[in-house]
Amino acid sequence: MTMVIWKHELKTGLLSLIIWSCAISFLLGVCVLIYPEMAGQMGQISETFSQMGGFTQAFGMDKLNFGEFTGFFGVECGNVLGLGGALFAALTGISVLSKEEKDHTAEFLLAHPVGRLTIVAQKLCAVYSQIFILNVVCVCITAICIAVIGESPDVKTMALLFLAYFLMQLEVASICFGLSAFLRKGGMGLGLGLAVVCYFLNIIANLAENVRFLKYITPFGYTEGADIIANGMIEGKYAAVGMLFVIVFVCMAFYRYAGKDIC
Repeated sequence: MTMVIWKHELKTGLLSLIIWSCAISFLLGVCVLIYPEMAGQMGQISETFSQMGGFTQAFGMDKLNFGEFTGFFGVECGNVLGLGGALFAALTGISVLSKEEKDHTAEFLLAHPVGRLTIVAQKLCAVYSQIFILNVVCVCITAICIAVIGESPDVKTMALLFLAYFLMQLEVASICFGLSAFLRKGGMGLGLGLAVVCYFLNIIANLAENVRFLKYITPFGYTEGADIIANGMIEGKYAAVGMLFVIVFVCMAFYRYAGKDIC
C-alpha cells in the first residue's frame, strides 16, 4: 500500500487539476500579454486609482506604480492567482476526507491493511501535491509570457509573490482539510465560502486601521502584492500565524479521523 492512496487521489483529481491549472494560467498569461498594450496608459491609470480613496487602499493600489510591470502584476495577476488558487485549494482540501463517507467508500478503504493515520497522511500529501503542480504550471506560463513581451522584472520580487500565494493556498487547503475530517456529506459550499470570506476580510483590513488585526486571521494578509513589492519581503508575522493555522488544522484532521466512527 506504499503511496497507493496518494496516487489514487492524484488520479481522481487529475481532471480538476488540469481544468483549474489551465484556467488560472490562461488568465495569468492574458494579463501579462496585454501589459505592453496598456503600459502607455499606466500613468493615467495610476493617477485615477490614486484618487479613488477606499477602493485604492483596499487593493493596495496606493503603494504601487502601475507604470512598472511588477506593480501591474502585483494587482492584476495577483488577484487572479490569489483568489483562483484559494478556491482550488479550498475545493481540494474540503472534499478529500469527507468524500469517503459521502460516496460510501470508507468501508472499502478501511478494510485494507492500512492505518487511518496513513490514509490521512497520504491524502494530505495528495492535496499539497496538486497545489504544488498548479503553481508550477502558473509559474512556467507566466515566465514564458514575460519572455514573449520582453519584460525583465526583478526575479526576487516575482519569486516572493509566487511563494506568498503558494503558502496561502497551503493554508487554505489545510484549514479545509481539517474541517473535512468533521464532515460526512461533503462541504463544497463551506470550502468556497471560506476562501471568499478570507479574501474579503483582507480587503476590509486594508480599509481601516482599527480592523488591521484581521490580517492575522486571513491567509491573504501576507499575499498583499503592494507590501511585498514595496518591502521586498513577505510579512513574517502574518505568515507565521498562517503556518500555525496549518499545523493546528492538520493535527485536528489526524486526531478526528483516527477516532471517528465511520459508517
